[in-house]
Amino acid sequence: AILCFQAFLQMCNLPVRVICRANAEYMSPSGKLPFIHVGNQVVSELGPIVQFVKAKGHSLSDGLDEVQKAEMKAYMELVNNMLLTAELYLQWCDDVTVEEITHPRYGSPYPWPLNRILSYQKQWEVRRKMKAIGWAGKTLEQVLEDVDQCCHALSQRLGTQPYFFNKQPTELDALVFGHLFTILTTQLITDELSEKVKNYSNLTAFCRRIEQQYFEGHEKDSSTIAAQSSKRPLLR
Repeated sequence: AILCFQAFLQMCNLPVRVICRANAEYMSPSGKLPFIHVGNQVVSELGPIVQFVKAKGHSLSDGLDEVQKAEMKAYMELVNNMLLTAELYLQWCDDVTVEEITHPRYGSPYPWPLNRILSYQKQWEVRRKMKAIGWAGKTLEQVLEDVDQCCHALSQRLGTQPYFFNKQPTELDALVFGHLFTILTTQLITDELSEKVKNYSNLTAFCRRIEQQYFEGHEKDSSTIAAQSSKRPLLR
């Protein structure tokens, strides 16, 4: 979600300064990332941030008609329900990944035993969410199949266009880029998740195109501040 937010602001041509904080989740009003601090206002999570920016006169989807806006929202729901949930499942519900990667990574900013306490607390929260939405009983194979179906739908919608709605990026492009780029560049025990994305050449080309256009060589200033807990490597 943090990378989605950065891509969104870059597409809006709004300057952003990213500040990494180990306790970013606890600084957020909702307890979730990302959040922005503009003047004396703090807004958290991508949806409210998009609405906040729109209220200030910046929108990526103003050029869409009502049918296209409804379609865009439907695909955004698909991404949130499938890709975001799959990322959380892999990080917090796959036992090997949890012990070897997620717990050490999540707890690294904190001393023992706080690192373990906070990691187990986060794991409990995510697994409770998975149980509530019916994902707790899924196997890894079922999760990967869900990701593949989502990528297939996105690939079909994108086709040979540079963006999902032809020549101009929308909030959907920022959301899809953030999640696909994260999947492609985040180290996990298995590469099966990233391989699902790599099966769709137009999606990987889409990620590379946005990275080149909106991230490589772009400098950020201090008009908008985002707090996040880690930086991700560029896609190569």
